[in-house]
Amino acid sequence: MPTGSKSNGVEPAPRRDHLTWAAFLRNQAHAILAADFFETRSLTGTRLFVLAIIEHATRRIRILGATAHPTAAWTTQQARNLIMDLQDAGATTVKYLIRDRDSKYTAAFDTVLADSGITIVKTGIRVPRMNAIMERWIRTCRTELLDRTLILNQAHLLHALCEYERFYNHHRPHRALHAAAPQRVLPQPITDPAVLTHLDIQRQDRLGGILHEYHHAA
Repeated sequence: MPTGSKSNGVEPAPRRDHLTWAAFLRNQAHAILAADFFETRSLTGTRLFVLAIIEHATRRIRILGATAHPTAAWTTQQARNLIMDLQDAGATTVKYLIRDRDSKYTAAFDTVLADSGITIVKTGIRVPRMNAIMERWIRTCRTELLDRTLILNQAHLLHALCEYERFYNHHRPHRALHAAAPQRVLPQPITDPAVLTHLDIQRQDRLGGILHEYHHAA
């Protein structure tokens, strides 16, 4: 029987030092950002491209920008804006950024991040599951916002996305965070029966009622 058999709980020698993609994502979640472009259209048929970033550990989303012309200069500027935002937020543990091989990511984009100590990790060709967290957020954004909104122009799109970013980060509960929001911890549970009896929940609508926020009245 060959040594190093899995029957003894030991992987064969050539694979002992091999780190799977799932293990990399799990072990380095606190240090990973993921990026992606996605497309939507205005009422006039104009194609608008959105660049978004998500933090793997906290699920915090950042909408970097939206434009009809994602030029190299525009994309590079969004990378600079991201670095400044990370520095302002004190996000010093970020080491990796996962992205696909879209040509809109230029060498200058990668250089801005590399100069700040962030390594670019490219996904495989036609393997969107390697960027599953970002892809899932895009699906959520489409379902909860873009599929329910008539976008007038670029300015309107940015306004809607900024409102959704704030809603997603500060209010929307997330299963991966045990029902907390990316930038809001869950409050302590109410155990006093008297408080429960007089509980007053108020709703605040945003974007014409597309988004709903619920709060305990003071």
